[in-house]
Amino acid sequence: MAADIDEQPAGYARLLSAANAAEIARVAAVIAERRPRHVVFTARGTSDHAALYGAYLTEIRLGLPAGLASPSVVTLFGARPDLSDALVVGVSQSGGSPDLAEVLRAARASGALTLAVTNAPDSPLVDVAELSVDIAAGHERAVAATKTYTAELLALLMLVEGVRAGDGVLPTAEREALDALPELAARTLADDTPAQLAPRYRFARQLVTTGRGYAYPTAREAALKLMETSYLPALAFSGADLLHGPLAMTDPEVPVLAVVGSGPGGRSMGEVLPRLGERRADVVVVGSADVPGATRLAVPEVDERYAPLLDILPMQRLALALALTRGEDPDAPRGLKKVTATM
Repeated sequence: MAADIDEQPAGYARLLSAANAAEIARVAAVIAERRPRHVVFTARGTSDHAALYGAYLTEIRLGLPAGLASPSVVTLFGARPDLSDALVVGVSQSGGSPDLAEVLRAARASGALTLAVTNAPDSPLVDVAELSVDIAAGHERAVAATKTYTAELLALLMLVEGVRAGDGVLPTAEREALDALPELAARTLADDTPAQLAPRYRFARQLVTTGRGYAYPTAREAALKLMETSYLPALAFSGADLLHGPLAMTDPEVPVLAVVGSGPGGRSMGEVLPRLGERRADVVVVGSADVPGATRLAVPEVDERYAPLLDILPMQRLALALALTRGEDPDAPRGLKKVTATM
């Protein structure tokens, strides 16, 4: 897991290389030409959080309605929704889950444009999709997905911005901003604060993660990483939903990891953090600025669209360090395997 985490800056650079960027631009141009009226994502596990990020990008940057499909609608109940005007995107590291392939197969039969975003270009998911994007993350050693998750994020970001451009090619300013990500990621991973923080939560019984907008998928992915490596019950809420009831469970014994960026989503967390302070919660903020009363896992300040590519990195390091501190083996979580086949 440590090796996979450390490879992410190189993974960003590889996906941004001329050859991979050109292939994503080609796919984006086809999508732009087809002009879908809405976008449906389908995914499981970690990839579901990348898909949620893709949905935020789609609605905010493209102005198209977007949502996440429930594969069981197709695989268990036999429904065949009319997706003739949709782009249906399957996101999967392995491309091997039968239910996701079946969703794309049914969508394509109904007239949808289908796309597979995966780390396995020879997978069943790619076979059933009309278009595909290889996230080029390389072999992932650990069961807990880290580098494939962030590669999915970057691939979806490049894809959406390419569709927005119309011809698939990223504008110069966008490209220059993305080219800075490998160095920013390396700088973020060099900070040892997550490892220093882990002993503080060695005996934690539960934990809450939270964020809004682009940061909400990060909160959900961080919770999953903590659960699957440390077996620590972790609940993820949007900042808004946290105030609608779950806030009552927070207290000094329930640590809260809050993702607080510098854009609208981050600013909206200004309503949440004081309420957590009233509850005397143990708050750790992931962000580029200090928050009074909270410990900070520092990340460089970037456009809020890019922040998920950096914000998750200290969370991954914390999950790894916490698992080791608690005497667990993060490379072999009990009961889990790399590819989970569901229907």
